[in-house]
Amino acid sequence: MAMNLAQSQGTGGFDPEKPMFPISVVADILKVHQRTLRIYDDETILVPNRSPKNRRLYSFNDIERGKFIQYLTRELGINLAGIKIIIHLLKQQKVNPNNYMEHIYEIAKEININPDYEDEEQEENSKKGKK
Repeated sequence: MAMNLAQSQGTGGFDPEKPMFPISVVADILKVHQRTLRIYDDETILVPNRSPKNRRLYSFNDIERGKFIQYLTRELGINLAGIKIIIHLLKQQKVNPNNYMEHIYEIAKEININPDYEDEEQEENSKKGKK
């Protein structure tokens, strides 16, 4: 798995927890609608800090968590309830948040959940339905 941006920057005065990015920037980075990020906030799976004017501000770590959420939804097909459970279990197991994606990727591989296979299976099923 690739190193996240926060890890690659080192510690020279860089705080990956510092809220800096407005919702519009994060939506562009993650290629999602702002409404999606608001839903993640409402569901408490990606909760940004708030500015004095009550605007959502995201940190580098929040962006990385957003990437993890996208991996779970887009690649593994997990819904928001499942994501809440997974995040809770990862915290219970005391898995470092920087290692969430790698940890889940290894588990998915171990139990034969392969996103490429899932896509092929969906294509096969849709072809069968058209005949």
